[in-house]
Amino acid sequence: MAVPQNKVSKARRNWRRAHDSLSGANPNECDNCGELKRPHHICPSCGHYNDREVIAAADEVDLDDDAA
Repeated sequence: MAVPQNKVSKARRNWRRAHDSLSGANPNECDNCGELKRPHHICPSCGHYNDREVIAAADEVDLDDDAA
């Protein structure tokens, strides 16, 4: 079993782990509505992606009574 011969100090351990932290999000502005969204994802507020509507908004969908 691998066992370190000498104790690794907290400073040396933390120095090695300096680049392991997570980076922050990189939001982009939606071209249609201007809200912030994740890159390469559908805009959650308007449903547009790449200048076209992918998901219709809930108030735009017209459901028939017997279709439900």
